[in-house]
Amino acid sequence: MNKTWSVEEHLDDILRSVRPLEPIELQLLDAQGCVLVEDITVPASLPPFDNSSMDGYAVRVSDVEGASEEFPAVLAVIGDVAAGSGELPTVAPGQAARIMTGAPMPPGAEAVVPVEWTDGGTGKGPADSMPARSAAPEAAGGEVRVHRAVAAGAHVREQGSDVRAGTVALTAGTVLEAPQVGLLAAIGRGTVRVRPRPRVVVLSTGSELVEPGGELGPGQIFDSNSYVLTAAARSAGALAYRVGAVADDADTLRAAIEDQLIRADIVVTSGGVSVGAYDVVKEALSRVDEAGGSVEFRRLAMQPGKPQGFGLIGPDRTPLLALPGNPVSSYVSFELFVRPAVRALMGVTPVRRPAVAAQLAARDALTSPEGKRQFLRGRYTPPQEGEELGTVRPVGGAGSHLITALAQADALIDIPERTCDIGPGEEVSVIPLV
Repeated sequence: MNKTWSVEEHLDDILRSVRPLEPIELQLLDAQGCVLVEDITVPASLPPFDNSSMDGYAVRVSDVEGASEEFPAVLAVIGDVAAGSGELPTVAPGQAARIMTGAPMPPGAEAVVPVEWTDGGTGKGPADSMPARSAAPEAAGGEVRVHRAVAAGAHVREQGSDVRAGTVALTAGTVLEAPQVGLLAAIGRGTVRVRPRPRVVVLSTGSELVEPGGELGPGQIFDSNSYVLTAAARSAGALAYRVGAVADDADTLRAAIEDQLIRADIVVTSGGVSVGAYDVVKEALSRVDEAGGSVEFRRLAMQPGKPQGFGLIGPDRTPLLALPGNPVSSYVSFELFVRPAVRALMGVTPVRRPAVAAQLAARDALTSPEGKRQFLRGRYTPPQEGEELGTVRPVGGAGSHLITALAQADALIDIPERTCDIGPGEEVSVIPLV
C-alpha cells in the first residue's frame, strides 16, 4: 500500500478492532490488576462495632473526671476484654475493664484510658506498657489508678466510622490494587466481577538474536526487544508471555504464532516489517490465513517507527501488532499503539498516556524532519511551586538504536509533523512514561 498513515490514523484503526474483554468472577488475589465491572456496595458497616484503638481501660467518663497524678481516680477492674471477645462485662459506675486494641467496647463504657495514663493495675505509678498479649489474662478483681481524664468517645473507633452499610465503596472502572483488594476483604467479599488482565504474547524475530546470558558469535546481538516489550506489557497491566527470538524463516514464524494464539489476547512481534530481503514477518503474515485473517503492513509519518503492521489473525480474530526491530523504534511503537490496545481490552479509560505541556530546557534546541511526527526521548521535570510549566531536556539523539538513552529517559517529546525547529525555552508536548 502506497499510503502513508499518520500516527492517529494507525492508532484509531487498531482501537476500532479492539473490544474490552468479557467479565469473569475471580478470587480477590487473582483479581489484582483487573478492572471492576460493577459498583461495590458495603453490606455492613466498617468497623462493624465500636472498638478500642488503644490498649488500656474501658471506663465511664464521669468516673475519671478531674483525675490527675496527685488525685487519681481509683476504679475496680472487673475483667479483661480481648480482640474477638464474645461475652462482654458491663462496666458499672466506679468500674473499669482492661481492654486490648481492636476489642469491642463493653456495655456501659464510654471511652478508653490508654494504659500509659494509669498505673497498669499495679497500684504504682503510670504504666509504660500493657502486659504481653500472650500472657494469661488477669482474673477479675483488683484496682487501677487513672491519672488523666478522658472525653466521651476518646480512643474508640465508632461503628461505621470507616464506611457505613449501603455506601458505594468502589465504583465500576476501578483498577484493583493492594488497597482495594484489602477493602474488599474487609467488607467480606471473597470474589469480585472484573475484566481479566489481557494476555500479551511477545515474539522477536531475527536469526542474529541470542538469548541474554549466552555467547555471541560473529554478527550476533542479544535479544533485548522481547524483554523490554514483555516488561512494558506487564507495566500496562497485562499478563505477558515472552516467547523469545524466532529465526528468519517464514514457516517457523507462522507456526510459532499459531501455537501461541490459544493463550493470546494480543500478539506483538518485533523486527521483520521493513523492506529488506529477510523481513520474514511480512512474508509470513501478509497473506490471508486459514481463518481469513491477515496483517497489513504500513508506512507511518513518524520517527522512529515508520514501518508498522496490524491485523486480526486466527479463528478468534486476535489482534497482532508487528513493530519495527530497532530497540527504540520498538519501544516507542509499543507506547503509542500496543499500550492503548491493552488498556482498551482491560476497559480502562483513558487508554492513552496523557500529554502535558513543558518548556524545552534553557540550553537545548531540537530539529525534526518535516512531514514526520518525531518522538524524542527526554527527562521531564514537573512544574515547581509557582511555575505553570515543567521542563524537559532531550536525552541522547534521534537514532533508533540508542537504547542506553532510552533507559535514561522518562518521557517522550512529541514534535508535530510540520515543526522543524524548536528553540530553548519554547513550549513542547511531552508524554510522561512514569
